[in-house]
Amino acid sequence: MAERTTDGAAADRREPGTKVPLPLTTGLGLQIMVLALPGSVLMPTVVFQSAGQPDDVLVWAVFASVAACGVTTMLQALRVGRFGAGYIVVAGTTGVAIATSVSALAAGGPALLGALVIALALFQFAFSTRLSLFRRVLTPTVTGTVMMLTPVTVMPIIFQQLQNVPAGTPHAAAILSALTTLLVTAGIVLKAGPSPRLWAPIVGIVAGSAVGAVFGLYDFALIAQASWLGVPAGQWRAPDLDFGPAFWTLLPAFLFIALVCTIQTISGAVGIQRVSRAGPRAVDFRPVQGAVAADGVGNLLSGLAGTMPLGFRPTGASMVELSGIGSRRVGVAVGAALLAVAFLPKALAVVQAIPGPVTAAFLTVIMATIFVVGMKMIVQDGADYRKGLVAGVGFWIGAGFQSGAVFPAQVSEFAGGFLKNGMIAGGLAAIVMTLFVELARPRLRRIELPFDAAALQEVQAFVRAFAARNGWSAGMADRLDAASEETMLTLLDQDEAAGEAGQRRLFLVARREDSAAVLEFVAAESKENLEDRIALLGEAGASDSLEREVSLRLLRHLASSVHHQQYHDIDIVTVRVDPPRMDRSGRS
Repeated sequence: MAERTTDGAAADRREPGTKVPLPLTTGLGLQIMVLALPGSVLMPTVVFQSAGQPDDVLVWAVFASVAACGVTTMLQALRVGRFGAGYIVVAGTTGVAIATSVSALAAGGPALLGALVIALALFQFAFSTRLSLFRRVLTPTVTGTVMMLTPVTVMPIIFQQLQNVPAGTPHAAAILSALTTLLVTAGIVLKAGPSPRLWAPIVGIVAGSAVGAVFGLYDFALIAQASWLGVPAGQWRAPDLDFGPAFWTLLPAFLFIALVCTIQTISGAVGIQRVSRAGPRAVDFRPVQGAVAADGVGNLLSGLAGTMPLGFRPTGASMVELSGIGSRRVGVAVGAALLAVAFLPKALAVVQAIPGPVTAAFLTVIMATIFVVGMKMIVQDGADYRKGLVAGVGFWIGAGFQSGAVFPAQVSEFAGGFLKNGMIAGGLAAIVMTLFVELARPRLRRIELPFDAAALQEVQAFVRAFAARNGWSAGMADRLDAASEETMLTLLDQDEAAGEAGQRRLFLVARREDSAAVLEFVAAESKENLEDRIALLGEAGASDSLEREVSLRLLRHLASSVHHQQYHDIDIVTVRVDPPRMDRSGRS
């Protein structure tokens, strides 16, 4: 993907194609790496220790996890073919898979875990190619709710780090080091200019660690004992491809974890697009598909290495929000830093030695930012009373299950206790409510046609028949007719410009929503996003011809909303048309 030179404007620095100087790229990459690294090290440590695995297996699993996260993060930023988002999407081991990974290790060791993670990866590959089929369920409201629940799920673990101090440490040590980190980080972010704000995380961590070192919290012995360079001497276990009873027993749980991880990645890929753009634009779902496919590559590597699954980490979006820089070069730097640290035990020890209270204070700031990103996703989707109910009920169900306030005894026994995770419980609630809304809609009307100019008359006849069935006035029928015509003409004009005329088929779906009509045009891939072009009408530098601009202006006038979702090989344009308003004389 071609990069462009930024003109230095703050808004342009958010674009993923912006060329950022190497020192700034390296600094931001190291900051994000420092945030992503602890989870990638500590989670596999907890999992393999809990399952009673020997030390050599544990050391190998930690090395493999960090290396796989580095490769996946670079792939996400580079976007090779259909793999990768092209944004700063950071990969890390996923806490959702802790319980299932322990069960797999207990039942069959790293060999069984590897086979199950490979199956998880294959599920993600298949899901990424057919993401458009799930568009009505995995909506911005659902994905935004899952992202808002990320801090709810993570914060109990983060707060436990406040007590992660050696025995006999003065009580003031944890409080002062955490408070110093929080005040320094938040103070720089709130009061400093753009350039100093970039270094707020590092300054806050250094300040908090310095205070902790005074009380003996910083573990210098860990750094001294670590070697400078090397690969762990742990033993690799090949995946068990015999597919015995243990594999089939645990497979449904891992496929469910794959779905949850995929929802997290979708949420993150949509969220990173929101914060990595100079202005509001429609979500492009092709990078979202690429993000899920890249996660599949990372999990395939993790499965082959015999370690636990990985998934989206929210640190990339939060750092873009804090710094105002979204260049994909930063994502490459993050991945390269993670991969390098996997082979540098002493550098890894420097991060591991950071006191727990310091990590807890800084991640509190990061999680607050992630919560706001999820909330913005819901609001920007055009929240109505239905979407508001889905988001609100889903969020509070997730919070209730996470806190153990909702039937704790029954929840702990159901499905292996998966619902104790607030993100799973709240996400499932939001999905179920969204499915109910879709199933309760009035019956859909469909038509399939060759996508060419000759189909226009059949589309108009279909739309008029749809209006007649719903008993709408002549004014509403005319408005639907005109909106469908302008949408068809604009899409056909794009086909002609791209040299693809006559190569596609059109699926038109019509449904009623309250008093309004919704027309959904489903066709193969196009090059431009109609939603963005309508939003840019009249701006300086617009390249539309006069004829195209007139067509787009008519469509904007006729439709109350136009949403264009672009996937690989398929485009979906959704046009909502409200009834014309009546004047005092009763005329529209």
